[in-house]
Amino acid sequence: MSEPATRLRFAPSPTGMFHVGNARSLLLNWLVARQSGGTLVLRIEDTDAERSRPEWTEGIVRAMAWLGVGPDEYEGPLFQSSYAAEHTKAAQQLFDAGKAYYCDCTRDVVRARSGSQYAGYDGFCSDRALQAADGRALRFRTPDEGVTVVKDLVRGEPTFENRLVEDFVIARGDGSPVFLLANVVDDITMRITHVMRAEEHLPNAPKQQLLWQALGHQPPTWAHTPILVNEKRQKLSKRRDKVALEMYRDEGYLASAMRNYLMLLGWAPSGDREIVPWSVIEEEFRLDHVNSAPAFFDLKKLAAFNGEYIRALSTEEFIDACGPWLTGPFVTEKEKAEAGFGITAPPWQPDAYEPAVFAKVAPLAQTRISLLAEIVPTVDFLFLDTLELDDASWAKASKDAKVLPDVIATFEALPIWRAVPLKEALLSVGEAHGLKLGKAQAPVRVAVTGRSVGLPLFESLEVLGRDRTLARLRAAAVQAAVGGSGMP
Repeated sequence: MSEPATRLRFAPSPTGMFHVGNARSLLLNWLVARQSGGTLVLRIEDTDAERSRPEWTEGIVRAMAWLGVGPDEYEGPLFQSSYAAEHTKAAQQLFDAGKAYYCDCTRDVVRARSGSQYAGYDGFCSDRALQAADGRALRFRTPDEGVTVVKDLVRGEPTFENRLVEDFVIARGDGSPVFLLANVVDDITMRITHVMRAEEHLPNAPKQQLLWQALGHQPPTWAHTPILVNEKRQKLSKRRDKVALEMYRDEGYLASAMRNYLMLLGWAPSGDREIVPWSVIEEEFRLDHVNSAPAFFDLKKLAAFNGEYIRALSTEEFIDACGPWLTGPFVTEKEKAEAGFGITAPPWQPDAYEPAVFAKVAPLAQTRISLLAEIVPTVDFLFLDTLELDDASWAKASKDAKVLPDVIATFEALPIWRAVPLKEALLSVGEAHGLKLGKAQAPVRVAVTGRSVGLPLFESLEVLGRDRTLARLRAAAVQAAVGGSGMP
């Protein structure tokens, strides 16, 4: 008899954001499906109606597509709420077979009976032969002896003593199934052969495996991958950490960099290398090579990865990648605050942006940014009519602003407005004032770009043009003369 075709499922809950942990789980399931020639099933666990909205499901699909997992890469989306009849049928099947029983014990009653607020359920109703009624939960009758062995491709064979697994609830007092039952029934109905998820779900595995067997099915192959932790080695939390994939996307992380980095959390390709194309990951990745220890989600390392990926783009690809931050579409500040993510408009007027001007400085900017969102403060001086200087930068640079009148006069006399003559001219003025080039160019840079760091100065002056450069230098010279730190 041939082995069943490999089927894996990615089953996120629609919550309005796509957690980086979801992204990692998606990539792992997608990768194994591709390696095995199997199928990835997208299932939306939407049984909580108050927390399920169509736009949130659309957000999941968009996030998956951004990561490279488009609609042609999976089956679905299928919705857990569509399988309510199967959930009810399975609950009844277990009850009829004596593998589940009804219980009217509340938590307070259980605690009072045991004398401890931490006590688990004691099986009080297991032999009372209660029938279904409002307020009575349906509990699964776990074995009192033996062990349940979860064969896990990452963790080996974790073993659980059945006597320590309490008779757990599979349907609430109103008859609705709980996650444990719904999840198992969905997997059985959708013919899922492999369940790959984060290790936080490992305690559920013996319960779900018992349910699979009680319903007459062979349990799936399990794989519980390490959780993601922050720099304090705490599990990533949306209340404490930046975890929304959409936030990383809108800050300018490339999908290719994010994919590469997420796959390295608990696994490494061959050789002394980390930045590798997806084709290498797909060829070399093996689940049994995944480290079971918690994986540190290192923001600094991710940003460094992203910078490497940005620099690897062609100039044309880089220009296209910067488009969302330069030309939109944009969201309002209010919309961004409500959603928690989104790209807002740059500080210049919409008609001020000139693609041809940006194309001239794009190769220079590409080597200097790690996030695509950084392109706006890097090039804004080219498109702003009114420049606001960074006060700290001007306060420091204005100490050498005495060179500005001579710089203006020398620049005005230049027959050719190009980077090399501009540099030679400023070098000459600086020497006349006893200043090295770095000191002499500091007030020029801040006056023209608004900041003390940025693109190469003389290439920037060439692109900005003679008239705009000189106008800004004259304004800075006036401001320096009156001793102010701001600019008119």
